[in-house]
Amino acid sequence: MNFFVTGGSRGIGEAVVLQAIEEGHDVAFTYVQNEEKAAGVEAKAREARPGAKCQAYQLDVGCSAQVEAVADAVLDDFGSVDAVVCNAGINKNNLVVSMSDDEWDSVIRTNLTGSFYVCRQFLPSMLANRFGRIVLVSSLGHSGVSGQANYCASKAGLHGLCSALAKEYGRRGITANLVVPGFFDTDMTREGMSEANKSFWIQYCPAGRMGELKEVAKTTTFLASEGASFVNGQAIAVNGGLDWAP
Repeated sequence: MNFFVTGGSRGIGEAVVLQAIEEGHDVAFTYVQNEEKAAGVEAKAREARPGAKCQAYQLDVGCSAQVEAVADAVLDDFGSVDAVVCNAGINKNNLVVSMSDDEWDSVIRTNLTGSFYVCRQFLPSMLANRFGRIVLVSSLGHSGVSGQANYCASKAGLHGLCSALAKEYGRRGITANLVVPGFFDTDMTREGMSEANKSFWIQYCPAGRMGELKEVAKTTTFLASEGASFVNGQAIAVNGGLDWAP
């Protein structure tokens, strides 16, 4: 199976790339700027499974022309893409009353519109093959978090997009699902989450800890597997039992 993972050079995306490689799949993934970091993921993939095909592509998912060009290149290089994981995301935190147009627009464009562009671009290939797996990476923020209206709106939008994809293409062998991670130790949570919120998560989470990236990665690759062929239009929470955020 060939995977395409956006935002695969760090955090959850990197974990998904490496998990897919370990499971015997080939992976194309994207990064925005850090070519060195992307090369490091390629090296880890080759170390994990010598001979694995793992290739990075620079991409701003919020630009439809770039998505079209990269998707064409990936299909040329890999022949087909069976599973698409839309993971690329940013946050620009602010209270609604102080949020700028750019803070709103850039987050929506990357997190929501970018996922739409990617899904739209790979759907024709999946339809031709009568097989496809789409996994969108959401967040507990989809139900609302103080100071993150833009991020929350983008993630809530993914739930609607997922449901539409599931209904439109389920009869063509294509499933669409979401993973909804809780608190994982990533660059985004380290940079954008206060110490008070981190302490809250660990204190009140029934599991008593933050998540490990491999846990959300394995859930993602399961949703892309044959075993998940009857799982469609679902939001799978990977949160240790704590399903809300302050």
